[in-house]
Amino acid sequence: MLTKDLFATRMSRMKASEIRELLKLLDQPGIISFAGGIPDPALFPTEAFADAFQNALGTEKQAQALQYSVSEGYAPLREWLADHMRHIGIECGLDNILITSGSQQALDYLGKLYLSPGDTALVGWPTYLGALAAFNAYEPRFDKLSINGNRGAAEYAAAAGESLVKFAYLSPDFANPTGETVDLRGREALLDLAEDLNCAVIEDGAYQALRYEGEPIPPVLALELARKGSIEDCRTIYCGSFSKTLSPGLRVGWVVAAKQVISQLVLMKQAADLHSATINQMAINDVARACFDTHIPMLRRVYGARRDAMLDALVEHMPKGVEWTKPEGGMFVWVTLPKGIVGSDLLARALDTVKVAFVPGQAFFPDGSGANTIRLSFSNSDEATIQEGVRRLGEVLRA
Repeated sequence: MLTKDLFATRMSRMKASEIRELLKLLDQPGIISFAGGIPDPALFPTEAFADAFQNALGTEKQAQALQYSVSEGYAPLREWLADHMRHIGIECGLDNILITSGSQQALDYLGKLYLSPGDTALVGWPTYLGALAAFNAYEPRFDKLSINGNRGAAEYAAAAGESLVKFAYLSPDFANPTGETVDLRGREALLDLAEDLNCAVIEDGAYQALRYEGEPIPPVLALELARKGSIEDCRTIYCGSFSKTLSPGLRVGWVVAAKQVISQLVLMKQAADLHSATINQMAINDVARACFDTHIPMLRRVYGARRDAMLDALVEHMPKGVEWTKPEGGMFVWVTLPKGIVGSDLLARALDTVKVAFVPGQAFFPDGSGANTIRLSFSNSDEATIQEGVRRLGEVLRA
């Protein structure tokens, strides 16, 4: 019998995802779930995907669709992505783009690329749980990324000690879990910090397209391009995904970066899974070309209305002492509870008494702090359900 002492030391840092476990609750009758940050399946462009898969399996394309392919990704999809990135201010070529199996795979590859045991990764406090899980496997230490704070490069370097600060990770638009957006000043300050530390910047753009109000802010990579003139001179790595816009189930994401970074990631792709599913890339390409520009405005209207419903319900039903963010986009509202109320305890009580689910905030903190925080997702419930779920949650809190 194989025993745990044979496992690599990195396994001690890997834990089950609380969000993945909570998604199992969706199958229970009567649960109102604000847990998983998942898109509403009723909004998927299913007819466009049916046509796309039929086209991919047509006589002319079926051999390519079902065959091995290049690790870099399906060329027509990368061509579409190059044009898409250009529209958000990022000039790049096909050789600057790698298709991945969702942006989660990209985060894993980037952790593998940059982190040796003991190296420092700068992350938000809180930050995306999936990023912590991906990076944890490579045994880093985490330090708090404080973009608009008083910490400078010298302080970060001193805290890292003999190890190096390898990268700063952030989701600048409507971050998971807080829903907050980094302003233009903060993005410029981040680039200055990265230059001083000589570290990479990993920009997670998973929610970038889902803005419901306010003016768009250029991506961090676009700002760095404006400074340096060429993507080959940029230290920022942009991770994108179709999971929140077209379909999470097809697992298609992408990375945009300097060629020297992409070439290393391609080596990892070849060693890991050879390439992302060809037929899925072909289908995403067809659907993106057919309806991306009309589908996104529809998502913004629907999700924007649901965000408004949640914010209105919080105002109406939350007792005094409860605070929350007011996101301009994305899928999440971050709630801070009065001190002494533990999010995980509240979840247990809410499930037992009023059948409402959410994610306790503690899991999003590298040091396990934030016990009195919770994350609410509004993307997969209609306005009436949101109103009722928040009412029930307020009832439990008052009790």
